[in-house]
Amino acid sequence: MKQVYFAAALLVCVSAGARADNWPQWRGPNNDGISPEKNLPTEWGPDKNVVWKLAMPGRGGSTPCVWGDRIFLTSTVGNNEEVAALCVSTAGKELWRKPLGGASIRTPPGEGDTAGASPSTDGKHVWFFCSSGELACFDLDGNEAWKFNVQKKHGKFQIQFGMHTTPALFRGRLYLQLLHDGGQHVICLDAATGNEVWKVDRPSDGRRECLHSYASPFVWTDGKDAYLVTHGNDYTVAHDLKDGHEIWRLGGLNSKERYNPTLRFVASPVCTPELIVVPTAKRGVVVAVKPTASGKFEAGSEYEQWRLPNGTPDVPCPLVADGLVYLMGEMGTLTCVNAKTGKQEYSHTLRQFRHRASPVYADGKVYVTARDGTTYVVKAGPKFELLATNKMEDDQTASPAIADGRIYLRGFKNLYAIGTR
Repeated sequence: MKQVYFAAALLVCVSAGARADNWPQWRGPNNDGISPEKNLPTEWGPDKNVVWKLAMPGRGGSTPCVWGDRIFLTSTVGNNEEVAALCVSTAGKELWRKPLGGASIRTPPGEGDTAGASPSTDGKHVWFFCSSGELACFDLDGNEAWKFNVQKKHGKFQIQFGMHTTPALFRGRLYLQLLHDGGQHVICLDAATGNEVWKVDRPSDGRRECLHSYASPFVWTDGKDAYLVTHGNDYTVAHDLKDGHEIWRLGGLNSKERYNPTLRFVASPVCTPELIVVPTAKRGVVVAVKPTASGKFEAGSEYEQWRLPNGTPDVPCPLVADGLVYLMGEMGTLTCVNAKTGKQEYSHTLRQFRHRASPVYADGKVYVTARDGTTYVVKAGPKFELLATNKMEDDQTASPAIADGRIYLRGFKNLYAIGTR
């Protein structure tokens, strides 16, 4: 089973056209948090294995993407309301900076910013989105291909803590989920032109804060078939890529008998060729869905591989690697379960502190990063083993990006290249 999961991940990575040493989107080559890189550093600190650091113009929660010798990321500037798109060389030099937009948003103390959505690239163009609704496409040299404001085309965002969803890039198209009080829509765009291909309503019987989703859409694929997965407003829904119609809808994520009107989804599902792991919020249920699902279903369905009654991450996305599922709790508890059965292998509290970044996997290790810039390196496997604790004096909510032998950490103050060369 372990070999099947890993081999399938590599197959899709190759079919997607991304070189092994690139990190082209938020969750990596296959958008699942897995890197095929080897010989990465296990230990680092302010004076150890930092190849370079580059001061940022402001804070940002977005994860960088990397292609070849270029790193793309977003950052707040000035009063932390305006957002810029940045291109940095892998030598640590800023190459270009372009204004995106910006707007005041309400966030909990110490949480969130307008640079929350992560960029994506296909090696020819790079796409950026920010909470003001600006969606832009540039070539790798910073020349604008197209740009427009999503709010002006599809309605004002009415969401408590700002729109932070990251569009999904797949086979020349961009997919957005816009789930908020002002509308419940899923949109497909031609990535080259920004033109709308289709737009569908995404109805739900959710109410109050549940209408607000901070999660991102993902594409499930086994290298041949593919569909879009959106997450929020009490449901996870699969959509046909051609026209957006529903393929399946997972319910039972917010009990109708004990309804929680504040159960807004932040963590996104992880899609692997053989399993889709669906988180919820506030220590609620976690569901493993079989990709062959169809129609409407919930607990007890043949389309559920397993369901955990509680223990979901509230913000970090699940990670599936080598037949195991890793769930990084927002307050520092890492739980590992068997991907086939859902049986818990271990649950270990690293430290009771906020975690916002999603875990990543490379070279038999799981990297998890706390809000204060501490990254724990855990040996992958069914038994907990802490390999290293690495502290940078810089807050961090972005997930690590791994490319060409380096780990890139986006702190609030600096961008760091971690490596031995």
